[in-house]
Amino acid sequence: MSDNELGIFLRTRREAVAPADVGLPAGPRRRTPGLRRSEVATLAGVSVEYVTRLEQGRDRRPSPQVLSALAEALRLGTAERIHLHKLIKAADGGFTCYGAALPNRTVRPTVQALIDRLEPAPAVLLNRLSELLAWTAAYERIAGPVGLLDGRPPNLARFVFTDDRARAVYPDWDRVADEQVAALKQGPFRVDPHVALLADELTLTVGPDFGGRVDTLPGLPKSSGVGRLVHPEAGELRLAYETLELPADDDQRLLVHFPADDATSAALDRLNGRRPGGLRAV
Repeated sequence: MSDNELGIFLRTRREAVAPADVGLPAGPRRRTPGLRRSEVATLAGVSVEYVTRLEQGRDRRPSPQVLSALAEALRLGTAERIHLHKLIKAADGGFTCYGAALPNRTVRPTVQALIDRLEPAPAVLLNRLSELLAWTAAYERIAGPVGLLDGRPPNLARFVFTDDRARAVYPDWDRVADEQVAALKQGPFRVDPHVALLADELTLTVGPDFGGRVDTLPGLPKSSGVGRLVHPEAGELRLAYETLELPADDDQRLLVHFPADDATSAALDRLNGRRPGGLRAV
């Protein structure tokens, strides 16, 4: 697996910026998406050779001034700038925010109380290994029949990549797989031995479907969006989701789902045994 996380991030962000976004003409002869390296170099006030070195991993410690210039050139948002800062810090080695701490599998009572009060919304608590730690009854009615809660503890990444049912459960499997890799890679994931062990396991057992994504995708998952899931009783569900990060000491995230259309809202009401309109579409 590649260890060039900074280069992967810079390249993917460069390819995601349209020339029009930075006031440049698209031109008729663009063979690659987004900006050219030369355009990023001009916008950031550095040489093309330096941009190339950064993307290829031959330089991993740009100065704060260069980082700021690149962030402006690539139109990075706040979360992306924080991620970039983490990647630069990881290049120094010898220190990790997690230390030797095991992934947290303990759910604080107040967090459990919060989850209980989210009913009838399908909500689930995960740690940095993508292990499912606690969930609402509504989530169990969705996830249980499709196999998501199998395993001790159940693990979302393992289900997506190793369970034969996953591609039928997720019609947009490629997008879901991308998001699972990005979630595992949040921050400099290779310095975390527990996440690295899971990544090695999935690379060996799954192959390019996992390993190829690790080598090409940045560790910056979407915090919200809409996904599709096929349920054996309710049919296809379109679920909007929002990710809420708990404090750093918890090392957990809460994923809350809502129906994204009226058909899904009605299907969830039937699954939950509630009157119509109990969970409105957003």
